Amino acid sequence: MISAPGDVYITLLGRSTWALVNAYQAVLREKGLRPERVAIVTEEPYAANAAIAAGAVRIVSEGYGFAPTVDVEVLPEADFVQAGRTIRSLASDFIRQGFHVAIDITSGRKVTVAGALIAVSLAELDIRHIYYLAMKSTDDVAKPYMMIPHQIQKIRDIMEDAGALSSTASG
Repeated sequence: MISAPGDVYITLLGRSTWALVNAYQAVLREKGLRPERVAIVTEEPYAANAAIAAGAVRIVSEGYGFAPTVDVEVLPEADFVQAGRTIRSLASDFIRQGFHVAIDITSGRKVTVAGALIAVSLAELDIRHIYYLAMKSTDDVAKPYMMIPHQIQKIRDIMEDAGALSSTASG
């Protein structure tokens, strides 16, 4: 096994660029992740927003003192199978290179999220984190993370939560 060079963050971009950027900042701030690479995966209708999201990821990262490589992958619209193949391929390539992989599903559309999670699960990939920025309300949240009251938002790690449930059930 190659020694791990660091973390990779695969994030799914759907209709809301703010959701992607805010989830990313929440992961940096609350979870301490500092990825060396960020892959933004989006569907064709949202591809124009991917450049904006990539720029925002770079700016937020710089604020935390690091500069990841940011790449964009564009998928056909509503293609569950292609979404799964692309994300499985990205994740497995990164894992083969020795990276720890985190996936953020916050902004992704259902078809992309489902395709991604089913594909990585069936491939039994070692995904370290699956993040989701849970919001108690979606009113007035199209603004920077730090401007949204913290009591209405919480960054969740589905892998961490599932592990906590497993250890509680067996203990």
